[in-house]
Amino acid sequence: MASVSDWKVPSSVQPKPEDYSYDLDLALASMVALRATVPTDAFTAETLGTERAGNGVVIRSTGLVLTIGYLITEADTIWLTLSDGRSVPGHVLGYDQETGFGLVQALAKIDMPALAFGQSGKLSVGERVVVAGAGRRHHSVAARVVAKLEFAGYWEYVLDEAIFTAPAHPNWGGTALIGPGGDLLGIGSLQLQHAVDKGPAQNINMMVPIDLLPPIFDDLVKCGRRNAPARPWLGFYATEVENRLVVVGLADRGPAKRADLRTGDILLAVAGTEVQDLASLFRRIWAQGQAGVEVPITVYRDGDTMELHVKSSERDRFLKGPSLH
Repeated sequence: MASVSDWKVPSSVQPKPEDYSYDLDLALASMVALRATVPTDAFTAETLGTERAGNGVVIRSTGLVLTIGYLITEADTIWLTLSDGRSVPGHVLGYDQETGFGLVQALAKIDMPALAFGQSGKLSVGERVVVAGAGRRHHSVAARVVAKLEFAGYWEYVLDEAIFTAPAHPNWGGTALIGPGGDLLGIGSLQLQHAVDKGPAQNINMMVPIDLLPPIFDDLVKCGRRNAPARPWLGFYATEVENRLVVVGLADRGPAKRADLRTGDILLAVAGTEVQDLASLFRRIWAQGQAGVEVPITVYRDGDTMELHVKSSERDRFLKGPSLH
């Protein structure tokens, strides 16, 4: 496998050691590049692709790597490229659907520093952070926290308080959010556009807060997933259009498709309670019980209002899981 590519973050946004009170280069040395291949018949192959690449951060000296879960979901092959240019195989330990975190175990001795967890809840808007990628300073961005807000993703995903940073990292998946104390405060998940008062929209990164990991960490290491009843999953994609919640896609073979939910349907209510935004929609679905519960959804379609009853499922049951270890 090739070593880290020759592209570089513009020098104007690269972090400079003298701007930080911790050893910047030591912190950046904990980053790895990650490449994953996924079988063509995997459930996520069509939406996420069969070849995925991003970053990961070593969090234990044993070679345990934290990344963003979509990079490794259903992967049958993982390669980690280390800071010294070596590539070693990795094994998917697990991933968590609710947070988006993923864990990989390096299958060779890597001899790299591990980045300690900080407390993302103490991070304030405006604080200086580093969004770190594999490849040291040339692949890292000196950024600031621009917001800490609720985030809802169209794929039935909600974070109570995501962390948003700017300027954006161009290869954000699995990047490490390094806080003012040189510790790990989050993992990069998305690039979004943020409207500003004057000028064009600004690209920002969404980070999953590290505070969400410790409560489920042992479960992920031991079981490959959190040891708790799964949320009901319906298998649809929705977005907000002119203050309406509209179905924009359906997972193949998913519960929503089987229940005849259709692209273009406007979602009005769940179990009789009106839903106004994506977060309230998904939370109302999850409030119905565990995966397997029937979820009544009121929709508006072609001039008619109707109620569909969707027999929910568990998202992980549609995925090729990591092998037991």
